[in-house]
Amino acid sequence: MKTNKVALLGLFIALAFVLSYIEFLLPFSIGIPGAKIGLANLAVVVALFIIGKKDALVLSIIRVLLVGLTFGNLAMTMYSIAGAALSYLMMLIGMKTKKLSITGVSVLGGVFHNVGQIIVAMLVLETSGLIYYLPFLVIIGTISGVVIGVLAAMIVERLRRNLRF
Repeated sequence: MKTNKVALLGLFIALAFVLSYIEFLLPFSIGIPGAKIGLANLAVVVALFIIGKKDALVLSIIRVLLVGLTFGNLAMTMYSIAGAALSYLMMLIGMKTKKLSITGVSVLGGVFHNVGQIIVAMLVLETSGLIYYLPFLVIIGTISGVVIGVLAAMIVERLRRNLRF
């Protein structure tokens, strides 16, 4: 059982890394610095529901570090860690309520990832003016959270039928 879980975690890490790379290659820009679709969050949301909270946290941390070291810089990594940490915390809270679907949990993750990044950016850059980006980032986080959540729900349903833990 433990070996299967470790192997599955490794697959999720690889998937998150590949999805991050694909997103890095996409010429997606809506005029808001740092706004992304969040494809790698698909792996985190699925892992949260399939292999558990602790392993999903490990996945999230490793993903941020690998992507930051490979495609980014220290500043990007710092923003990503803040976003990932707040996103993960809010997804856990959403799961504990047992009132949200996988899609609802994913929306929380998408929105609060952006909130975490804005908070850190305001602290680092010492300006509250960045708060004006927040409404746009909440909309983007909601839309991407819905898309990621719908995909995650389909994947989780299939994995639960086909995996035995």
